[in-house]
Amino acid sequence: MADIAEQPTGPIATATLIGHEAAELAFLETAAARRMPHAWLLSGPRGIGKMTLAYRMARFQFSQGTASGDLFGGPGSLQIPPESDLFRRILSGGHGDLRVVERVVNPATKKLRSEIVVDQIRTLGRFFSMTGAEGGWRIAIIDGAEEMNPNAANALLKLLEEPPENSLLLLVSHGPGRLLPTIRSRCRHLTLRPLGEADAIAVLTQQMPDLDQSEGQGLVRLSEGSPGLAMAMAAEGGLQGYGELLAMVRDLPELDFAAVHALGDRLARANNEAAYRVWVNLLRLWLSRLARGGAGLNNMSDAVTGEVALASRLTVAVGLDRWVELWEKIGGLAMRAERVNLDRKQVVLHAFMALQRTARP
Repeated sequence: MADIAEQPTGPIATATLIGHEAAELAFLETAAARRMPHAWLLSGPRGIGKMTLAYRMARFQFSQGTASGDLFGGPGSLQIPPESDLFRRILSGGHGDLRVVERVVNPATKKLRSEIVVDQIRTLGRFFSMTGAEGGWRIAIIDGAEEMNPNAANALLKLLEEPPENSLLLLVSHGPGRLLPTIRSRCRHLTLRPLGEADAIAVLTQQMPDLDQSEGQGLVRLSEGSPGLAMAMAAEGGLQGYGELLAMVRDLPELDFAAVHALGDRLARANNEAAYRVWVNLLRLWLSRLARGGAGLNNMSDAVTGEVALASRLTVAVGLDRWVELWEKIGGLAMRAERVNLDRKQVVLHAFMALQRTARP
């Protein structure tokens, strides 16, 4: 649940969004017209199925010439039968003409890299320069394209400027604003919207059939229509933690500092680093929801009882701009604390004092 507060843009930004069906239709129509661009950019919040769509696009493009058509002679959807050899080989990573690029473990530190490095993109250049192993398309998916470091981004830009024949790049991005404008301009951009509440609950229920119905609804609302994010939250006890956070701030600007110190002590323990990260992300998520709900940019519903009433009171009392500013400051505080290894309890205390200052008229 490391990125539960991250949005593609700021907490109150808007974008033109389309659903997954519209995105599939756009790809189908482009393929039918034989005007396939060399690169597509699929953006939107985490956990809404962007990688799933990228794999569907890849399987479909590989299948051209063998897929059955609909009544009018063209494919009616991107669906490829799961029992097919193509589907199974891609699922197992055994298709010679497909590459997936994502952050990998650094051999020197044995830890996951924080970025996609230039050598990974240069490898793609060599991959695309070769003849297709199966005589057709060569396709690469970059998962988390905004995580490329500057050298990797420039290497990708060169690839986009001189794309080889029958090559297709699918860029999946949770934050397209962090990509070079020149990269975005060379891609067909599809901005995907989260699922509606009913559809997201259906997906969550299918994946977690033992989940309590009210908890599922709360998780979907908290994840704002992202089933993947809702499942990550469920695994980390996110809904319970969110309820505990709101209980501590419900009387702002008044705070129970004995409870704040107890929380800081608990999160500062050596074995509680994961719980600390969850708490920081829940705090940023609450501030993000508070700001966007106060701006009227989403029809906010209670993820936990009393959330909407609290948001209304706080944004009316001191104004929206101060909460947006605090959202940015808490994000900066968390990043600085990570870089210089600050005492976790001090971060917690500082965050609550900032909440108290902001909530005072």
